[in-house]
Amino acid sequence: MTDLDALALFNEARPSLFGIAYRMLGSVADAEDVLQDAWLRWARAERGEVRNAAAFLTTVTTRLAITAATSARARREVYVGPWLPEPVSTVDDPTLGAERAEAMDLAVLLLMERLPARERAAYVLREAFDYSFRDIAEVLETSEANARQLARRARTHLAEERHTPVDQAEHGRLLAAFLAAAEKGDLAGLEKLLTQDAVSISDGGGVVTAARAPIVGRERVARFVVGALAKFGTGAAVSFVDVNGQPGLLAVRDGAPLALVTMDAGADGVHRLLMILNPAKLSGLAGG
Repeated sequence: MTDLDALALFNEARPSLFGIAYRMLGSVADAEDVLQDAWLRWARAERGEVRNAAAFLTTVTTRLAITAATSARARREVYVGPWLPEPVSTVDDPTLGAERAEAMDLAVLLLMERLPARERAAYVLREAFDYSFRDIAEVLETSEANARQLARRARTHLAEERHTPVDQAEHGRLLAAFLAAAEKGDLAGLEKLLTQDAVSISDGGGVVTAARAPIVGRERVARFVVGALAKFGTGAAVSFVDVNGQPGLLAVRDGAPLALVTMDAGADGVHRLLMILNPAKLSGLAGG
């Protein structure tokens, strides 16, 4: 196999490799670092002895992502204010290199951050990439029974933390109603959309002004949204964007992304508002 052949194989697998690393880490930069390391491992490998290049690359990428997740968690412990995953546009690739668009929306990525890295890996490979438990076991260097248990634990933990999400049409309706009420300063209208225990989480990363702790409760969240829009929304244009497989609201001022708002909603209303204001996490959405 020539170096050009090896590069072609890597580039062919790259979308799925990025999809694994991104789901594991919730960060584009961290995922790209993992892919760079995976490429170096592939470039140095005895490629003539590799029977299945895609399986080799998936295994290397997943194991590197597990290691990276440990250092990422340590960094996030000293992150200024709440940490939220970095959004990615899914206009061109709704599933982000996977078989299914699972483990993609920001609310799920945030919950996955609490899972042990190996549980996270088993869940991602099974639910998004439809890997067999036998293949997952090989990647994680464990038994098939343990691979099955890791994925089951992850599903259970996520189910305990999250309601059943609404479908795309209802999600879009709620987001449009939220924008209309917020722009009017309609507190009552906002409160009707929110659950009683609604939470607003803002990620400014210490770079821009943002709430340093989650805002909890329907009334408090509604007041916070109206106040934030009145204070910081002047001159901003808001549009709908497709991020992480769901619609979100992107505010842009003078051509630069100002904030991204997404929501986690169930049949009873909006449970979480996720507001990303850290400019470093919005740069990939600069084109709207």
